[in-house]
Amino acid sequence: MPTEPNPGRSRPRVLSIAGSDSAGGAGIQADIKVITCLGGYAMTAVTAVTAQDTRQVAGIHAIPPEFVAQQIEICIADIGLDAAKTGMLCGAPTVRAVAEVLRRHRVAHLVVDPVIFSTSGRRLLDEPGEAALIREILPLCEVVTPNLAEASRLAGMEVADLSAMRRAAEAIARLGPRAVWIKGGHLAGAPTDLLYDGRDFLELSSERIETKDTHGAGCALSAALATELARGLELHDAARRAKQFITEALRNSLRLGKGRGPTDPLAAAQALSGRASNALSETVNRSRNSGREGPS
Repeated sequence: MPTEPNPGRSRPRVLSIAGSDSAGGAGIQADIKVITCLGGYAMTAVTAVTAQDTRQVAGIHAIPPEFVAQQIEICIADIGLDAAKTGMLCGAPTVRAVAEVLRRHRVAHLVVDPVIFSTSGRRLLDEPGEAALIREILPLCEVVTPNLAEASRLAGMEVADLSAMRRAAEAIARLGPRAVWIKGGHLAGAPTDLLYDGRDFLELSSERIETKDTHGAGCALSAALATELARGLELHDAARRAKQFITEALRNSLRLGKGRGPTDPLAAAQALSGRASNALSETVNRSRNSGREGPS
């Protein structure tokens, strides 16, 4: 059930609970772009303000946990939400504050991106926060979306191939999430992701996009998934659409900065919209041609 009010809404309402990226490629900035490009209405609860660019996270200023909770509360009370996603949560006090609000409001569609380290290797969630995430947040979520390194930490085992991904997904599912999506972008060969819904496995494969400009890819994927779930899609359909979206965002990633440039949500949305429009035109043309067939 959606968290009301606003029963007459025309756009899926998605709340991003995450850190701010001053360079605009990841965190809440990436989430806002993705949600908006996919036709959703984006709201934010900022957990931390970072000073970062395409090369590094140079500084982190954590927002007081009670103020993070207040941001969530006020969005839900006034606008309501259809889905939420979490990203950078900093530490155990923030994790507990976020969990308490989400638990009380029974958020139906919660996507958890378990951000532990930055791409440059800086720890973004301390060890007590990591333990609190496992204990407090994972049992509340519909889907958790770790990469291989994060899956290794959550499952307590090395995850380096598809077989290990399956075992890790089952282990992580026992921590409480209803589904586990392990991202396989760092696998050798094809970048195959694995979605486990507690019963069945779904492999999500795509071509490998040869680019170093991947900043914010994990944020974009989880935001896309949350938006598709907010729209009312079933999990597997939402996952397929989110996978298509991130593939196009990587294909069109931006060569900005001196490090890893960001993915491009706008180009991804335009590419998928153009593909859907072409498919519709082909269907209409086939229908017209079929109508012309018959005895003369």
